[in-house]
Amino acid sequence: MTQNRTGRAQHRPGSEEVRGGGSLILVGTPIGNLGDISQRAIETLKSADLIAAEDTRRTRILLDRHGIRAPLTSYHSYNVKVKGPQLIDRIHTGERVALVTDAGMPGISDPGTLLVRLAIDAGVPVAAVPGPTAFVMALVLSGLPTHRFAFEGFLPIKSGARRKRLGALAEDDRTLIFYESPHRLLPMLEDVLAVFGDRAASISRELTKQFEETIRGSVSALIERFRRDNPRGEFVVVLSGKIVRKPLTE
Repeated sequence: MTQNRTGRAQHRPGSEEVRGGGSLILVGTPIGNLGDISQRAIETLKSADLIAAEDTRRTRILLDRHGIRAPLTSYHSYNVKVKGPQLIDRIHTGERVALVTDAGMPGISDPGTLLVRLAIDAGVPVAAVPGPTAFVMALVLSGLPTHRFAFEGFLPIKSGARRKRLGALAEDDRTLIFYESPHRLLPMLEDVLAVFGDRAASISRELTKQFEETIRGSVSALIERFRRDNPRGEFVVVLSGKIVRKPLTE
């Protein structure tokens, strides 16, 4: 344990940090249930000189829950070009900046990856405190093969571009994982059925929250389900990869 420039005791959670005074630390936070945060993450956030958050209002709820009083600033997709260099400048002065996202690990389908790249290019030490990740939880709940998989994040919004991207994945035999919003879930599944055919699938929503649910079945069955029940919540879609059948040997 050392002290930062304000005299506050601070922990050094990652080996990258010992190389210099300032550092960027990616801190995994809960994806829903606020109890899913590690003691190490709490200590890291308490000892940070600054916490950069995608949504400061949502992060403030988490910080208040655990008595974390470190200063908070916004870092999101609309201010990355301005705020990113500012954060790197603060790290160069010796500050420890903790980066959090709305839910889960920074850098997964959010602008955190841009700040990491900026830090690496600037020679800034980068460390990470691991935490929950929605797509990993959905994968292990799906019952589909986990030994080889590909996380694809969000597909394009427009159907034409979405089908084109799905077409590029049609021959992939790995389990495929996607994020999707409630108002685009049905159109996405209909495009999957048209491009992939009726594969095995699993859909998880509201992971770790009160109404958490995982539904498994064929793509066509899931389409029928969500035609009856209006999709609500945040979704992770897990699809079986293409089944490659070996030819019979003579």
